[in-house]
Amino acid sequence: MTGMPPDNQAGHGESNRLRSRRLTLLTSVAGLAALSLIVGSGAYHRAVGDFGPTAAQAADSAQTSLPHPTGFADIAAKVKPAVVSVRVTIQDAAAQEMVQQDSEDSEDGPEGNDQVIPFAPGSPMQKFFRQYGDQGGERGFGRPQPRRKMVGEGSGFFISPDGYVVTNNHVVKDASSVEVTLADGAKYSAKVVGTDPKTDIALIKVNGGSNFPYVKFAGQEPRVGDWVVAVGNPFGLGGTVTAGIVSAQSRDIGSGPYDDYIQIDAPINRGNSGGPAFDMNGDVIGINTAIFSPSGGSVGIGFDIPAQTAQRIVDQLKAHGSVTRGWLGVQVQPVTAAIANSLGLKKAEGVIVDDAQSGSPAAKAGLKSGDVITEVNGTPVKDAREVARTIATLAPDSTVKLSVVRDGQNQTVSATLSKMPNERVADAGGRDHESATSTATPRLGVTVAPARDAEGAGNRGVVVTNVDPNGPAAAAGVEAGNVILDIGGKPVANRDDVVKQLQEAKAHGRGDVLLHVKAGDSTQFVAVKLGKA
Repeated sequence: MTGMPPDNQAGHGESNRLRSRRLTLLTSVAGLAALSLIVGSGAYHRAVGDFGPTAAQAADSAQTSLPHPTGFADIAAKVKPAVVSVRVTIQDAAAQEMVQQDSEDSEDGPEGNDQVIPFAPGSPMQKFFRQYGDQGGERGFGRPQPRRKMVGEGSGFFISPDGYVVTNNHVVKDASSVEVTLADGAKYSAKVVGTDPKTDIALIKVNGGSNFPYVKFAGQEPRVGDWVVAVGNPFGLGGTVTAGIVSAQSRDIGSGPYDDYIQIDAPINRGNSGGPAFDMNGDVIGINTAIFSPSGGSVGIGFDIPAQTAQRIVDQLKAHGSVTRGWLGVQVQPVTAAIANSLGLKKAEGVIVDDAQSGSPAAKAGLKSGDVITEVNGTPVKDAREVARTIATLAPDSTVKLSVVRDGQNQTVSATLSKMPNERVADAGGRDHESATSTATPRLGVTVAPARDAEGAGNRGVVVTNVDPNGPAAAAGVEAGNVILDIGGKPVANRDDVVKQLQEAKAHGRGDVLLHVKAGDSTQFVAVKLGKA
């Protein structure tokens, strides 16, 4: 039951049935969109001397107030040439799957004859047009649906004069062709150099040209409250500039095991995916990736991949076309106040080792169940997720020093990391899990842990710690954080129970298995099609 971080397709929307919040990836799908222009009629006008300070008093006050820009024109002029629109074509099976999911603003029609659907996304007219529209007899009532073709749009930015462009993985995923449009309207074909779904970063290379304008990643993290300028291609409107501030740091939005997003309030929308967010020096502080929205449009809550993360991933993609991560092979959980008290610790800090996997670097280094890891390479550990992120940034074969409390005594343990195996993932709780199924066991595409070991999950069932976005459980709407109470009507309390019930379902020739799932305060039954091991 291995899994990978969620990686939604370009431009088609929200999470499945068990989510209580909506996170929207920002890729736009080309097509016509209805735009409402709202003209404000409440502009403020007042003459000097009406009320409030005089002009001279205002000037004196401005000198003592916090510094702020008088405008963003200089920054915009500096960075816009390096920001591009990324247009991808997705055909055949991938496009057919996306159309079936009612993705917004799609283009479909007979091969070589795309048709634009000129209705608002999700409207009854759009769905009617898709099903019954007839253009010159090409489509009509009762006719077979033609092969699908979709065109998606996102954003990106040059990081070197020789044509390397950074964007999101979900922008170029499944693309059969990629086209880049510069600020001056010039168009170039491009190829995908490499992608990293776990951080949603992709690197593409423009074909032709050797003197492109480019920008660089910021050398330090922004502070909460710093100004930020976002540039991108929302809804196909290339070269759009918006501004705001950094609202928060280290956001976990449940998209993957290494979530560490910057939150900004600069308006970003579909099509901004892969575009940059700049500081006042014109350096990239983050890559626009997702928004929190009840409507699908900007409500001032956007999420960016930090520049430091992007730089590290991009360097590997450029050099190798893929990303390798260090692997420790240890299952951990947060140290709660109760755990700290039971171990005689002064503070509830660090993570406690549940288990060191056999043959893993952790086991070879002597880590064992009950050890409390308080520091990694001298940096204090805040939570289990931070351990996973830190280890993943280190190269295989590198040595990591762990500060450990064992039996009340402080000691240092050195471990030589291995390359993270493909069949293992660092889950949302910072744990590395081996697949919970054998080759003879059908798979759900999830990793699990006993619910009693996860704070807030209760004492019954197993908590889902990670979900393979391409697995059968994800297709049924199961998500990380859900608690599986029973399978096939029989309670499950650990990984072995899950495996047993899956094997039993297979032995009885069942193609589906019924899960009783708890999400928040509600429960429901979910039928999941059994996948092949």
